[in-house]
Amino acid sequence: MATFDALEVQDPRINSPPEVPKLATALRFGILGAAKIAPNALINPSADHPDIVIQTVATRNVEAGKAYAQKYKIPEVVGSYQDLLDNPKIDCVYIPLPNGLHFEWALRALKAGKHVLLEKPTTNNATEAEALFNNPVLAGPTAPVLLEASHPYFHPAWIKFMSYIKPSEVASAKSQLYLPSWVTIAKDDIRFRYELGGGALLDLGAYTASALVHIFGGLPEKCEECTPVLSDVDSRCDRGYKARYRFPGGSLGEMEGDLKPEGEDQNKAVEIDVVLKPAVVSGAEANIEVAEGQEVVRTRKLKLHNFVLPVIHHTIHIDDEFTLRKIGDSAGHIKKWTKSEQVHAFTFQEIGVDQPGEVYWATYRHQLEQFVNKVRGREVKQWVSGEESINCMKMIDMAYTAAKLPLRPTSEYLSVKDGA
Repeated sequence: MATFDALEVQDPRINSPPEVPKLATALRFGILGAAKIAPNALINPSADHPDIVIQTVATRNVEAGKAYAQKYKIPEVVGSYQDLLDNPKIDCVYIPLPNGLHFEWALRALKAGKHVLLEKPTTNNATEAEALFNNPVLAGPTAPVLLEASHPYFHPAWIKFMSYIKPSEVASAKSQLYLPSWVTIAKDDIRFRYELGGGALLDLGAYTASALVHIFGGLPEKCEECTPVLSDVDSRCDRGYKARYRFPGGSLGEMEGDLKPEGEDQNKAVEIDVVLKPAVVSGAEANIEVAEGQEVVRTRKLKLHNFVLPVIHHTIHIDDEFTLRKIGDSAGHIKKWTKSEQVHAFTFQEIGVDQPGEVYWATYRHQLEQFVNKVRGREVKQWVSGEESINCMKMIDMAYTAAKLPLRPTSEYLSVKDGA
């Protein structure tokens, strides 16, 4: 995904949060790999969290690791991932490795007793996801914490958006994520390497599929259709996709995205659209007097613009169509009218929720707040459950199957004794 330093932001603290003194007992993080996403996802947002210290980066290229550590003021560099996991001073591990390495190193870290913040997608396929999130190492009161880094669902904008939605009331939903033209992806990028978990469905679909999982509250019954745009690097990898799912009760879910969009797709927004089923509402909700024998039916459409980086800009659109009719008269009406509203939620205070946060906190910073709460045994306000992460991978597998493309390969580590 895009990095903030490539964007013009209104509040410079998004890129450079104020540094605060660290607790003597602060959680010490290690990073597996000198990844480009780590500054946005962990290093920068941890600056103003007193209970997080970025202690170590592990990289197989030690010289590159030293340069990375110097740039981001990381005290220690080690030359192997296992060395980091064996370090008793490390409490938590952030894993931004290529997708194909997620399962093995997440499980190794958990077995080493480390809490794990695992980049999206959690694994290469649903088989790995189930083996990871259902592993016995995660059972019991002293088990380490595992969280998929699905950061958008921790931001006030998402919480506000979902406050309008009950899964049982959703008629249809569509999530789309097209990378903007200023984000360049080279032909040799790992996103186009099948053996490392390449493909737009795993990269962008980790956002669009998980959004549908949250909105519908579970899995679809089937993927009815998936049309991929194939990579010209490896025909097993998709550069883009359009998928349609059928959810229980007949509701329709769609998702689409492209890593290198062309033509009209270059102008498509990053957004989620939801249509709720028509519902009878009170006259007070419709702001109208309702006579005896009459009822008001509301059809609501919702749109969340820029659900991935809401700290930069976002808008929640609420468009209502009201129909005043005789009770039960679905074919007729006495009166029709519409009402539209746009809202924003850059802080929890804006939406009347008692949670810490600043206007410059990105989704990643809100995520870290809850991750630390979970590790410390405090109340957790938002979370992405293991079941939700598994369901996201199942949706991606469904789409690959419908597209007649092979699933990403399962890690050999799964067959290692006690690996599952």
